[in-house]
Amino acid sequence: MHIRADKWTERWTKSTWKQDEGTAGDWIHTAGKWYGNADNKGIQTTPDSRFFAISSEMKEKFDNKDKDLVLQFTVKHEQGLKCGGGYIKLLPESSKDQMEAFGGDTPYSIMFGPDVCGSTKKVHVIFTYKGNNLLTKKTIKPKDDKLTHVYTLVVKPSNDYQVLIDNEVVEEGSLYDDWDFLPPKMIDDPEAEKPEDWDERPTIPDPEDKKPEGWDDIPEYIADPDATKPDEWDDEEDGQWEPPKRRNPEYKGEWVQKTIDNPNYKGIWKAPQIPNPEYVHDDMLYHYPDTKFVGFELWQVEAGSIFDNILIADDAEYAKSFAKETWGDLKEAEEAMMKEATKDDSAATDDDDEDDEEDEDEEDYDFDGEEEEEVDEGSDHMRDEL
Repeated sequence: MHIRADKWTERWTKSTWKQDEGTAGDWIHTAGKWYGNADNKGIQTTPDSRFFAISSEMKEKFDNKDKDLVLQFTVKHEQGLKCGGGYIKLLPESSKDQMEAFGGDTPYSIMFGPDVCGSTKKVHVIFTYKGNNLLTKKTIKPKDDKLTHVYTLVVKPSNDYQVLIDNEVVEEGSLYDDWDFLPPKMIDDPEAEKPEDWDERPTIPDPEDKKPEGWDDIPEYIADPDATKPDEWDDEEDGQWEPPKRRNPEYKGEWVQKTIDNPNYKGIWKAPQIPNPEYVHDDMLYHYPDTKFVGFELWQVEAGSIFDNILIADDAEYAKSFAKETWGDLKEAEEAMMKEATKDDSAATDDDDEDDEEDEDEEDYDFDGEEEEEVDEGSDHMRDEL
């Protein structure tokens, strides 16, 4: 379903979160400074240094049992975001009573998308499992420019996943490997103890190597044999004269015994592994049975990010075609417009500098278009496009 420009506020609910503190930001409907199509509008954060929260309820609860779960959206950081979030959240039906004040503490199912602050730039993929929010072990880098990009997460019934940026796979793998959903299958035996005769020393002193006799009798410093008592030195007045010290050329330092390989070395002792009694296999990690809301909950220092073309579906191929239609077919025109706009900005800046010098001297959330229900007769694919 495409949402008419004058209808987006009916579908989306601005949260009351942070309003009492005066730090809640706002959302506006715009295509931005550059675009591939002037009618292709999204929702944009404004003003700077605010918390932003907005959500939309899906018409039907989405259950991905035995199906792919596909979450996709576009974001354009045309302001040149240096610190702030650009991610989306899927929330369960159980969070319904909290959605009016949807914020950072509202329980969610999945959080996905870019997050940047200074040199730290990553794509979050966070799953909620048994009350815990699990971060990916992988480092996924987001796009870092001022153009629109499409982010896609695909979670499969096989408990495998893919992350795509601009319809290209940038990371993939297993939920079991790349998140700590489950405790380890095997653990160290807590009853095991290292044997008393276990030798962890890779080398030992060489018993055949003996310190030479008289080694410790050689002083480090000796009286300088070339020194002479000054003529003016008076033993009665100045005391007994002693020659200055100098380093002894015969001194060899502290004796260190040679080492040899330890014939009894057994390596570093490790406790034997045993099955973890707390491990219970779960082949339904991928499953989120009651997805009902989609939302953005962000902090941004530099506001101005535009979100659009949100898709929740169970068909990864459809998501690719939707991305091509809503992003791929428009990206060249957007890039050309940005280059022209930034060129004009640079020229204007140069003119200002010259003036100063003279003075001194499977429901998609697409935020535009006509309202149009898509019907795929004979297909059991779930799509929610906002």
